[in-house]
Amino acid sequence: MTAAPTPTGRTRPGPVPPGSTWVVAGLGNPGPWFRRTRHNAGFLVVDRLARRHDARFRLRGLGATVAEIEVDGRRVVLAKPQWFINLSGRPVAGLLRRYGVPADRLLVVQDDLDFPFGAGRLKRGGGPGGHNGPRSVTKALGTRDYVRLRFGIGRPPKGQTIGNFVLQEFSAAEQAELPVLLDRCATAVETLVVRGLNRAQDTLHTADVQTG
Repeated sequence: MTAAPTPTGRTRPGPVPPGSTWVVAGLGNPGPWFRRTRHNAGFLVVDRLARRHDARFRLRGLGATVAEIEVDGRRVVLAKPQWFINLSGRPVAGLLRRYGVPADRLLVVQDDLDFPFGAGRLKRGGGPGGHNGPRSVTKALGTRDYVRLRFGIGRPPKGQTIGNFVLQEFSAAEQAELPVLLDRCATAVETLVVRGLNRAQDTLHTADVQTG
């Protein structure tokens, strides 16, 4: 039985069919100093999803804070690993075991230097592309068969190191655009859970073209 939609498009809590749970793990660094930095784009996306569904994150052991939401009858476990981003794999693997979720229903949300600011890409599998967060996840799981949402942050300006760039806050101009971009990613996540990867890719990548 699927929960009835509310006027806002959310769903009221209801029975969750077996095998319908997803884990959505945003990657970032814990602590207030890192909260608005580029490297924490993954945290920002799952935060936006939690706010959409009036959910709060709570510490659940295994090195992660967790918020549970329901999207059209599917349970979605939003997670923010509380180990540093390069060590995200063990907390993510622990959450999959706790909730009995296979790797193919894991979505990892990360920042990505290889796309311009705000561009989003969804893909199953593939290499880490130089990012130690998904590298850690792949090592802990022993597979690449999970979905990644890559949020573009662009490249550092000439003369600035990558390390400094990713640990800086988004610029004022970027912060002004963030709400719309995070909402777009949140919608893509909801579409993935309900309608599958191909439809979610169409939604996200078409929006990139329209705003590019």
